[in-house]
Amino acid sequence: MDTSVKVDGARIHYDVTGRGPVLLVAQSGEGDADRTVDLVGHLAGRFTVVTYDRRGLSRSRPDDPAAPVSVRQHADDAAAVLRQVTDAPALMLGLSLGAAIGLHLITAHPGTVGTLVAHEPIAPRFLTAAEQATARADLESVRRAHREQGWRAAAARVAAVLGIDPHAQETEPGITQFPFTEARAANFEFFLANDLAAVLADDLELHDVPKAAHVIPAVGRTSPRDGFDYLAAQALAVHLETPARSFAGGHNGNLTHPRAFAEGVCEALAVRTAARR
Repeated sequence: MDTSVKVDGARIHYDVTGRGPVLLVAQSGEGDADRTVDLVGHLAGRFTVVTYDRRGLSRSRPDDPAAPVSVRQHADDAAAVLRQVTDAPALMLGLSLGAAIGLHLITAHPGTVGTLVAHEPIAPRFLTAAEQATARADLESVRRAHREQGWRAAAARVAAVLGIDPHAQETEPGITQFPFTEARAANFEFFLANDLAAVLADDLELHDVPKAAHVIPAVGRTSPRDGFDYLAAQALAVHLETPARSFAGGHNGNLTHPRAFAEGVCEALAVRTAARR
């Protein structure tokens, strides 16, 4: 099913696939609903999977493209999508920026999300002062590359910061390729010009996340151990007094290893569901 919901200042496009408990997937970076196609294929047999275009991407165009968008506003949009799909608390998989959105959902919209798998949240304030300074410098270097050299240079800088080598990374066979089309380039432009600023301005801190919240921190098995997103997930795990789960691949394991990544998600959610009974 392909549909949308009107929110303050935008209309948010979302897709629904599969059957079972509702699982919202919130993508990272410039990823829209279509970027999760392989992962969704491995999850739809177990869940009603909801994917969406974040405000400013693809089919979710804001009324005013120049208006700033906060991470909290992205969370409000995600909550509106979930209200269209279910009246019960949903499951959620948040990836990088999507994980930060999920954490805002839990704090700002209690009861909307029952369990969140937070994979390497982009949350600088979760870090120590020294780690946060490094993270902010890295993110500012991406913004500088965008201003001075354009989105392609900035995209390359994003990959370098996240420890991703797009030309020499292991993948599962038969994964969908995503060339840099005009639509994807436009998504990158919006992410670089708007969402990175939102991340740097975001004030969500560890103490804002209730320790009783059903959050499963997760990291990439091959992610750099000094990456700010990896460190943020580990800090979240310490705060919640639960070990971070390790999923296949690196920061973008949902794209490079969708089958194994989906298995990790299913296992993590099954363990948490069993623990709550």
